[in-house]
Amino acid sequence: MSPLSRSLAALTALCLVLPIPAGAFNGRRDTRAFAIDDTTFEVIARTAGSADDYWCGASDYARRVLNAPWTAQIYVLRKRGPSVTTGRRTAVQFTLDAVPPQSQDLAQILNLMKPGNHLSLQLAAMYCAPPPVRR
Repeated sequence: MSPLSRSLAALTALCLVLPIPAGAFNGRRDTRAFAIDDTTFEVIARTAGSADDYWCGASDYARRVLNAPWTAQIYVLRKRGPSVTTGRRTAVQFTLDAVPPQSQDLAQILNLMKPGNHLSLQLAAMYCAPPPVRR
């Protein structure tokens, strides 16, 4: 067996052993979304991700997988924290069910990833637009 064949065989075996979460949805802005239950899901960005990435991923998933109407509200259920579906370090959980907002202080107003914060699906989709090019 040639060294190239051995390398390919080892790579194939490694791919078969690594866990791949079922039901992953690939969204725009390099996000992935995973269902937690019928109306709750979490969004994971490729890197740490900005709030724009998470809102974009949430709108993509709600529209394309849950078939939610553009007027539906997407609520932050849990702020950035460990993923419950993949074990990744950073994920944001969203739901289509209303979540009571937490008390508001200046830090919460400046951070769009607090439980209870919400956007319409249509407004959240606007975060999928590419960022402006700086010259």
